Amino acid sequence: MYENTFPNKRFKKTLEFLENAVPAPAKVLDLGVENPFSAIMKSHNYEVTNTSGEDLDLHSHVDHENEYDLVTAFEIFEHLLSPFNLLKDLKTTKLVATVPLKLWFADAYRSKTDMRDRHYHEFEDWQFDWLLEKAGWNIKKRTKWTNPVQKIGIRPLLRTVTPRYYAVYAER
Repeated sequence: MYENTFPNKRFKKTLEFLENAVPAPAKVLDLGVENPFSAIMKSHNYEVTNTSGEDLDLHSHVDHENEYDLVTAFEIFEHLLSPFNLLKDLKTTKLVATVPLKLWFADAYRSKTDMRDRHYHEFEDWQFDWLLEKAGWNIKKRTKWTNPVQKIGIRPLLRTVTPRYYAVYAER
């Protein structure tokens, strides 16, 4: 299904990482509103519930102990002012998360038309690890991958060799 879905490389890598970390079937709380990747998880036998668009900085108590097998957060934490509070307050004992990595050759993403579509954080891998560990998580698996673009220039060339996404599986 994900082969013809934009952005297919990110979805493929994310699904491979998720299936390796926590194979289906599993009951998942996916942070963020329903999205194309929620549908991909469902098509691969995950039972997915999404949060409803509430401000996760203000409403960090989104799960209840033993209600979900794991929480997923795909490109969510960079949009929060304080991801620590949400990570600390999660009751579920398994977490699969991806974040965009800080690129030394590009500014942080900021939409000029949608105030909610901004990155307050673009992490270096060690920063995200530290955040998770400080919030009480133990990292069990991690991986990174690039995000090449079909353009000509120095930045597109750098994107072919510089990892852009970081995935982590952590447990409490």
